[in-house]
Amino acid sequence: MIQRFALCLVLLTSLSFSATAQKGWEAGGWLGVSYYFGDLNTSFDLSRPGLSAGVVGRYNFNERICIKFSANYGSVSADDAESDNPFERARNLSFQSVLADGTAQMEFNFFPYEHGSADNFYTPYLFAGLTAVYYNPVTEYEGELVELRQLGTEGQFKGEEYSQVGGGLAYGAGFKIDLSYRWSLNFEISGRRLFTDYLDDVSTVYADKDDIQELRGDLAVALSDRSILIDGVNDGEIGQPGRQRGTSVDNDSYVMLGIGLVYYFGQLRCPEYSR
Repeated sequence: MIQRFALCLVLLTSLSFSATAQKGWEAGGWLGVSYYFGDLNTSFDLSRPGLSAGVVGRYNFNERICIKFSANYGSVSADDAESDNPFERARNLSFQSVLADGTAQMEFNFFPYEHGSADNFYTPYLFAGLTAVYYNPVTEYEGELVELRQLGTEGQFKGEEYSQVGGGLAYGAGFKIDLSYRWSLNFEISGRRLFTDYLDDVSTVYADKDDIQELRGDLAVALSDRSILIDGVNDGEIGQPGRQRGTSVDNDSYVMLGIGLVYYFGQLRCPEYSR
């Protein structure tokens, strides 16, 4: 997958040398919603949107190719109690987290796009790139929010907890349209496929509670296994050491949908020609 992703970036970059027309920087901001997908949302439920926003800077190499840098904020959450899956309801885990990511991406415009043009003032576009994200999963317990990473809920030794900063692939699509020569609207759906499975603090199997007790204490034991008894689903087997808690073969991801207002700083350039 990573090899195909790198090939797409090379192809997009190579196209920048064959097109002509305007260059210049754009900058602006956007506002929207964010969604999480992972071990606590396996059915792609969209009923828990979080607020998201960001700032962007884009450099247009020409009418087809751009590179964009962005700093983004989002919030995500999930709760097994809302799942349609009986096992997940019996597992009874939940989390919420803020997200802060920095992303660099190459964009390819489907149509020639030129600020100030009477004809080429809009285009759909695709993009791909890389992101680095900060996250901090917490859960509500006895009326308070508790940070989960420091508790080692899957038996992690002290000093071997998962990192709160991870990388990922950024990809998606958008549509941009001029409001004037300087201003444009951008509509975008942007996915982040992370290199970690711990955005939600859930990944592998249940650890031995005696070990967690010795390493972390009572609170860690309570939050490592919050399963409840449901007839026909959980007769006490959930929470046993070695039993499935998450699915480590499939990393977590999130999606941001937003609308942005962008200002163009460059000047309209005439196409180059050869004598």
